[in-house]
Amino acid sequence: MIKAIFFDNDGILVDTEILYFRANKEIFSKLGVELNEETYAENFLKKSKGVWHIAEKMGFNKDEIIELRNKRNNIYSGLLKTDLKIIEGAEEVLKYFHGKVKMGIVTSSRREHFELIHGQTGFRKYFDFEITSDECTETKPSPLPYLTALEKSGFKKEECIIIEDSERGLKAAIAAGIKCYVIPTELTKNSDFTGAEKILADIKYLREEIDL
Repeated sequence: MIKAIFFDNDGILVDTEILYFRANKEIFSKLGVELNEETYAENFLKKSKGVWHIAEKMGFNKDEIIELRNKRNNIYSGLLKTDLKIIEGAEEVLKYFHGKVKMGIVTSSRREHFELIHGQTGFRKYFDFEITSDECTETKPSPLPYLTALEKSGFKKEECIIIEDSERGLKAAIAAGIKCYVIPTELTKNSDFTGAEKILADIKYLREEIDL
């Protein structure tokens, strides 16, 4: 019986990965580099190493890369204010599970971006806790974010389930020893989801797949 659900944020509750891609693409286009979705997915959503190594190879130093990253973050913040889209069916699922299980959001997003997102969605009222990259010393695919969620939930690993959309998120779940359902997105559909408990086509199917 499941007593706690840990939701990833980007790609599961909100369609923000494409906005983050656009922000990175805009920065790199100014450097003369055409960043495509395949390269983005490989480096961010599979390997979780980002694309700043490309800038390093071009000769940019550490301080210059920090400046580029800050510009990227500002662009992303702007896109979140204008182009944010909620995943269809997400709120219905949250309403269904609210009060029946403990729920947490576990994301690699920065707190400032998380606040921008959920200041618009109204989803925070459904959750018992939130873990962003600002509250955790390591990010996915490290298991630490989900182990932190496990501790906050107060339940055993076998009483919890993780909902993810990316390969790096699944790796974090597996490393934490918690079963994971994956709901691929357009950006992550070609990833390796070996080890997932189930792969679902839509978030709406969680209501029938999770045994309370």
